[in-house]
Amino acid sequence: MSLPKTAYILLWYPLPSETFIFREVENAKAAGMPFSVYALYGEAAKHLSSDMRRVSPSVTRLGLRAVPRILTDMAWWAVRRPVETARILAGIPWRRWSCLEVAGENVWAMCAGFSLARMFLEAGIERIHAGWANGPATAAWVASRLSGIPFSFSARAGDIYPQDGALAEKMRAARAILTNNKANIPYLASILPEAAGKISQIYNSLTLGGKSVSPVHMEPPYRLLAVGRFCRTKGFEVLIDACAVLSRRGFPFQLTLVGAGLPLPTAVIRRRVRIHGLRARVFLPGFVSHDRMGELYAASDIFVMPSVVHPSGDRDGIPNVIMEALAHQLPVVATDVCGIPEVVEDGVTGRLVGQRDPGALADAIMALAADRDRAVAMAEAGRKRVAAMFDPETNTRSVLDFFARTTGNGRD
Repeated sequence: MSLPKTAYILLWYPLPSETFIFREVENAKAAGMPFSVYALYGEAAKHLSSDMRRVSPSVTRLGLRAVPRILTDMAWWAVRRPVETARILAGIPWRRWSCLEVAGENVWAMCAGFSLARMFLEAGIERIHAGWANGPATAAWVASRLSGIPFSFSARAGDIYPQDGALAEKMRAARAILTNNKANIPYLASILPEAAGKISQIYNSLTLGGKSVSPVHMEPPYRLLAVGRFCRTKGFEVLIDACAVLSRRGFPFQLTLVGAGLPLPTAVIRRRVRIHGLRARVFLPGFVSHDRMGELYAASDIFVMPSVVHPSGDRDGIPNVIMEALAHQLPVVATDVCGIPEVVEDGVTGRLVGQRDPGALADAIMALAADRDRAVAMAEAGRKRVAAMFDPETNTRSVLDFFARTTGNGRD
């Protein structure tokens, strides 16, 4: 197949919390996709795996050090494309963004787009792709408008829930749109029905190697595991409340809650643990590197993913930790948010409960613990489903096919 020389735009790359994007990019490159990665921000150097450290020097980064170049390039484009430059500057900053943080990200992305457009012309880039529908897609859109190079973008989770102030316009201008779960397709189509034909769906690829089967001893105290960033869509406060329910019922357990966030979210979790008197039962080890996660899956009995929809509309797509847990044949309890039911089918591949319901979470955990054979059978079915849906070789071929069939002829 004919594959276009493609610039892949992200905010950060590589990022420890985005192993699924890292694998998408690196697997595609290994299969022959001519990706060059551009990061709008500087380097996220903490907690990188050895593979991430290896590729980090190859990334073209902007960040604050690029401000002089960006200003120069904005002036350069103002001379060569004065009308389009004026339209961009008069339009994008004044959209109705959902909050100041989102506005700042997109204004920075707009400015970076001026430099990226010039870089892409100099590098002979034939296609621009943004790894997220928010800031990266704004940068791709601006670079495309200036350079004439067609662009596409991926739409995943918090980048489209809620939609930002220019998502419909980016969808209209894009050559193609890629999403990683089926639940996003009707949502995106409802935003701009005329773009429905541009939307393709490809699941993420599994990211952990050496996926051995977890022993699932299922003996008291039952070992619960939860993993994720401490942010508003993960529902970890609800999980702590569920642990309080388990404790009141006399259920013997220990929870390892792996992850980190800004100081405030972390403090909120710790305070909830303290209020419920759970400090002897709930362990918060902080961030654990991706290459050590296999040990935690192997040492656990039940994996819990209590995702919630934030009042703003923000939500998870399909948390990759669910696939990783099932790949290790670890029984899973999760909530019925967004694309999660595509993987966790209640009573078939795990237990699925409604969001924000500590009692239902506690009930599902206790039911799995009470019937190990049934729990392991569901986990085995989940492992088979995950192996089929998130197979790296199959999904990497699909990524390459996406770029090949949506390239078209030349620039727009």
